[in-house]
Amino acid sequence: MSDKQIELAVLDMAGTTVADDGLVERAFEAAITAAGVPAEGPERAAARTFVQDTMGQSKIWCFRTLLGDEDRAQLANRAFEAAYAEFADAGVNPIPGAAEAISALRAAGIKVALTTGFSRETQDRLLNALGWNDIADLALVPSDAGRGRPYPDMVLTAVLRLEADAVDRVAVLGDTSSDIATGLAAGARIVAGTLTGAHTEEQLRAAGATHVVPSVTEFAQLLLAERG
Repeated sequence: MSDKQIELAVLDMAGTTVADDGLVERAFEAAITAAGVPAEGPERAAARTFVQDTMGQSKIWCFRTLLGDEDRAQLANRAFEAAYAEFADAGVNPIPGAAEAISALRAAGIKVALTTGFSRETQDRLLNALGWNDIADLALVPSDAGRGRPYPDMVLTAVLRLEADAVDRVAVLGDTSSDIATGLAAGARIVAGTLTGAHTEEQLRAAGATHVVPSVTEFAQLLLAERG
């Protein structure tokens, strides 16, 4: 048994603990349409590639980078949030076993923070739709921390707010390369990728994942096994 047990698990939402079912991509399509990107052609194709490559990062950052204009970025972000909320209200589901995994971690004394690249309003709608308002110790969005992924801010904010003793007592789980980059930048000891979301095992390992697991269930088992 390690003498530096994991005290804090920082878990992504869409694609990691919440089934995405293509909602992000569908909302993104609505957003760039609202921002005036043609429905077909090279600009649309480049935008679709960009959203895949930057999956998990702060959405307003993505739109600013992609569109290069603050007004268009804000318009696209509002359209994205509205479309995602509409899709989520129509039905959103947890990754199978996610609620049980989170409960098992907390029962073992490991604090849990849920993070997302969405806005506070969208995160709250997801939590409400799932009945997850009290499932974790903390829920964070980029604006709570300063910067979104791939920066370490949300993980480090969770460390401070939940009073973990050190960053090497932290484990991070996500389904994208951006999640892995965030965990590594924060100095977390375990930075795991899950195969329930956007990126493949090859992409997650290339990003530097310390572990790749089938789902959040196996991630929880990994942390609990460390405790003996």
